[in-house]
Amino acid sequence: MKVLVAEDDRNIRSGLVEILESEGYETLAAENGSKALEIYHRESPDFICLDIMMPGADGYEVCREIRRIDADVPIIFISAKSEEVDKVLGLELGADDFILKPFGVREVLARIRAVTRRCMARDRHASDHKPFRMGDLEVLPSELRARRGEDALDLSLRDVKVLRLLHRLQGQAVDRTTLFADCWGQWHVANSRTLDQHISQLRKRIEIDPKQPKIILTVHGVGYRYDG
Repeated sequence: MKVLVAEDDRNIRSGLVEILESEGYETLAAENGSKALEIYHRESPDFICLDIMMPGADGYEVCREIRRIDADVPIIFISAKSEEVDKVLGLELGADDFILKPFGVREVLARIRAVTRRCMARDRHASDHKPFRMGDLEVLPSELRARRGEDALDLSLRDVKVLRLLHRLQGQAVDRTTLFADCWGQWHVANSRTLDQHISQLRKRIEIDPKQPKIILTVHGVGYRYDG
């Protein structure tokens, strides 16, 4: 899933890109409104994080142009403008959400996941969005969640990719290179520490006993496996 991040502050832009990429999104970064429109027309992102006060064309102008072409692509305004009239204008222009600066990582993640769920809900019958079971765990890709009985467990986009790959290759040892290529993308350099840390955190959420996992098994010297 591709996300366009349009923000003129380099530190905030790189921070948003880091948050999104850690979740498993492909990012497209723009430092001003004109560049954002150029990237939008060329890349057709799945949703957009849009600052309001930018050179070239402000966020309102960018939103108007995008909505003229596409009424459905989700847009999140991220801005230091805190007046109610600014929020109202943004929502009236067709924005799906409005995040105020300064913001916390958890807030951004919650709102991005909510938008992602809406994106997936429009295409919930796609093969990648169909639910699947791993032992007593039901994975619901279109909801970015898993369920064990009555308990709902939040997942990131990358968590879903990892679980789907292991489920698809059930019984096979999936090596680290394959996991990185499929779940991180070819633009990431394979890093065993990054992968192992991610698996460790994922186990804490989905395993009944993370120290004795039943879903994601370690294959020493190779990678990981799901046996069913």
